[in-house]
This record gives sequence, structure tokens and C-alpha cells, in this order.
Amino acid sequence: MFTGIVEESGVVTEVVRLPDDAMRLVVSGPVVAEGTRHGDSISVNGVCLTVTEVGESTFAADVMRETLVRSSLRDVAPGSRVNLERAVTLSTRLGGHIVQGHVDGTGTIVSRVSTEHWDVVRVAIPVHLAPYLVDKGSVAVDGVSLTVSCLDIANEWFEVSLIPTTLSFTTLGDRQAGDVVNLEVDILAKYVERLLRAGEAPTA
Repeated sequence: MFTGIVEESGVVTEVVRLPDDAMRLVVSGPVVAEGTRHGDSISVNGVCLTVTEVGESTFAADVMRETLVRSSLRDVAPGSRVNLERAVTLSTRLGGHIVQGHVDGTGTIVSRVSTEHWDVVRVAIPVHLAPYLVDKGSVAVDGVSLTVSCLDIANEWFEVSLIPTTLSFTTLGDRQAGDVVNLEVDILAKYVERLLRAGEAPTA
């Protein structure tokens, strides 16, 4: 489990294609690599990956076909910047919101408007994810915990406001219109939907 508070922006140093449409990523990230061991979980652009190897300032992880189909990791290449966060511990502050690292789908940046104090970024969302978003609710974009500042379900987009720290410390500062981003909706919304459906009377 993660909180959506990015620890550092890492760089993909190697991409190895594997059988069965899988691939292995090697990522340079000295902050998250420190103290990391084989089998630990690291969020890479919002995707929970299991560490298979650890170097002095790098780690490697295998990415299965299902993950590549559902996320933007399929498009990364050597030199790509990625948001990194280690899994939370019992002593970790929950500074963002509960993020599983299980990407629900991808969205596309429609526009961004820069102001003196923040950038407003509009993201188009798949129709099946729209019901899980609420105004002022939480959403993870490329693994970054953000608050929905504006929402238009009919036209299938939402907006987030990015403060200078987010712009400088994460890859969202570089994202432009047309870029694809990973989305994870609030797990609480999905549990609520499941419980409501469980209480529905069966149809004849």
C-alpha cells in the first residue's frame, strides 16, 4: 500500500523485453533503492512493482503483460522519468490517501493552464471510471495523490491543481496535452459500490 506522496523522480536506465509480452525495468532511484530488498514493493508511476534486484542506486522489476496493457508503463524507455514511492510502513504518516498501486486505467491530458501559483491540468477519463470520482475527492495520477478540483462527468474529464512542489518534484510538471497518465480511483469508492450492489435484490 502507498500514500501517493512521491519520494523522488527516478529515471529508467534499461528496458528488457521478456517472453510472454512482459518486460524488465531497471530504474535509477537512490532514495528508494536505499534499504530496499528483493521482494519489496515500489510504486513506479502509480504501478506497484515487486523488486527483483537491487543495485547501489538502482532496482529492477518485472512487468507482466496485464500491467503493460492497463498502464502507461508500456511506453517507457531508457531516459524516461518516473515517480517513485516505497510501500508504507506502520510508522509512515498517511500524507496523501490510500493508494494500492493497482492502476484502474489510463487517462489523457487534455490541457494545462499555468497561473502564478499553480497549474490546472485537465484529464480525460474512461467512461467506466467516471462514477468513482467526486468533486474534492482523491485520485492518484501517475502515483501522485491529488484532489479533484473540478469534475465534468458528462464530458468525462476532471481537473487537478498542481502546486509548485508537485510540479518540480514529480513527472507531472513535464506532462503536456496528449500525454497518457495512469489513474487509480479511490479504493473506498469501489468498496462502497460493491457493498451497495451486494444489497440489491436479484433480478428475475
